[in-house]
Amino acid sequence: MRGYSITQALSLPEYKVTGVQNSLDGLRIEVEPYKRKAFVCSHCGEEHRGTVNSIKNVTVEDLRISGKRVRLVVTKRRMKCEQDGRLHVERVEWLKPRARVTKRFAEDVYRLTSITTNTEAGWYLGLDDEKVYRIDFETLEDLAAKRLEPIPSPENMSVDEVSWRKYYRYLTNVIDVDIRKVIWNSMGRTSEVLDKFYNNLGKDNCSKIKSVALDGAMTYISSTAKNAPGALIVYDKFHVVQKLNTTVDTVRKLELRKARQEKRDDLAEMMDCKQRFVLLKNKANLTENQKNRLERLCALNDSIYKAMLLKESFLEVYTKKDESSAQECLNAWFAQASASGIGAFVALAEKFKVKARYILNWFIKRISSAISEGINNKIKRLKRMAYGYRNPHYFLLKIHQHCGLLSPRFSP
Repeated sequence: MRGYSITQALSLPEYKVTGVQNSLDGLRIEVEPYKRKAFVCSHCGEEHRGTVNSIKNVTVEDLRISGKRVRLVVTKRRMKCEQDGRLHVERVEWLKPRARVTKRFAEDVYRLTSITTNTEAGWYLGLDDEKVYRIDFETLEDLAAKRLEPIPSPENMSVDEVSWRKYYRYLTNVIDVDIRKVIWNSMGRTSEVLDKFYNNLGKDNCSKIKSVALDGAMTYISSTAKNAPGALIVYDKFHVVQKLNTTVDTVRKLELRKARQEKRDDLAEMMDCKQRFVLLKNKANLTENQKNRLERLCALNDSIYKAMLLKESFLEVYTKKDESSAQECLNAWFAQASASGIGAFVALAEKFKVKARYILNWFIKRISSAISEGINNKIKRLKRMAYGYRNPHYFLLKIHQHCGLLSPRFSP
């Protein structure tokens, strides 16, 4: 009766418990198949009837019981395959192939690695890093074949790049804005990389895409325009403001260099990198002390004053209620920037002129890729936690696990 109860508690289909050993390092539970269990060949996957050639015992890791590690000593039979005539061991459905663990144990490893590093998960489970890596990698590949193939078709999507390695190594992420999940990624940030996504998606699904939020990269714009001509391309507001702030900071660095050369220490101190947030912060969010400091800086330096005026006047574009009034405001800004005499803003105005249509599309469809930036931060944190990834394919799968459809929190 006791053996039957343990068999029921372990829930191992078509197998029964024949012995239990309790030791300091955990439990060793011997299990063997019922006599009526059919032999399923691990080579062809078919059921075979005949004489068992031999048996072998395999020790596999299972979930803990009352805090003790559990190792199952599984009896596996060997029989001649009817297709190739060679001896093969039987397939056990609840065992993870080639991993010496049960499938439920592999599921536990996968859930742990979604919230911590492989090293920490291995310490908790009593496994070495390499074994955790193999189990996690295989589990993610199996899930990817089920959830990411074919690629889920989005209606509103965002495309962004993120650095994954030094020396300008980037990868491209495609996010479904409606479900806020990564649905595809690949190494590189060229138009050919994004072309692969659209080609795998197929023409029918590409025609269903309504809008695409981008960071303004011409490689992504050209690929989207070619493969999804019916989609509305939106130059994301977040990245537009980011470009403005970068240009203001460029002016600050130039003026700081001049102030140091002229030995104007008071002005240089006000433009130091520690004070740059005063220029980059939204004016409405400045404290009274920060506003006074900004006013003093603008009074002392004409270029900084003009840069701040150009930044604030551009942001007025987004306060307009319709596309036509926004276009008038944008055209006026182009004229102001070109006449400002500040090289950084003159160059920015030329770039924005080329992409003016995509900037104004924001008033047609107010889609944002801000979710992409949040995901990028998660990816950078993931990379820092693991101190980098040697296998790029594994890294892409980990992104899907933490930010996409392979997350254990996601229910397809």
